[in-house]
Amino acid sequence: MATLKSPQLRHTFPHINPDYKPVQKPLGDRMSEIVPQKPQYRPRGRPWQKGQSGNPAGRRKGSRNKATLVAALYLDGEALGLARKAVEMAYAGDTLAMRLCLERTIAPRRERPEPFRLPPVENAADLAPAMAAIMSAAARGVITTGQAAEMASVIATRLRAIEAAEFDRHLSALEHGDTAH
Repeated sequence: MATLKSPQLRHTFPHINPDYKPVQKPLGDRMSEIVPQKPQYRPRGRPWQKGQSGNPAGRRKGSRNKATLVAALYLDGEALGLARKAVEMAYAGDTLAMRLCLERTIAPRRERPEPFRLPPVENAADLAPAMAAIMSAAARGVITTGQAAEMASVIATRLRAIEAAEFDRHLSALEHGDTAH
């Protein structure tokens, strides 16, 4: 047992060590110096550089979680019986079972690509006829509104590309002293 006169404890008890004098510094704008900083135990962000982790190749393609494997083994022989029971419950009027059966047997409807005529877009003047063609196809029911919105997004991206190309052309003309563009 350590006594109070031991060298390890002497510096912590000033009344035992008469030579102990705490260091007093004026605080001023250095108030943060008296607030202890928490030690950082692990680095922030990604602790490993790319390709430098314990497994640089990453997880193998097609590998599955252990829980998924256990569930597959557990239900391996029961799938047919469970499906039969769900169908029986659906026939008995259980709406949840009906939804389950329908969701598993019928694939969700996805928008099918429908061809329609879109004028070529070479410059900013061609964008208005292209948007008119998209709106006309949506109004006629040839394409869905979702497909029309996607096509409008493509046209908007094309517009930004055309504007960037025109800006680049004007800038290089100015750099080379060409004032007539």
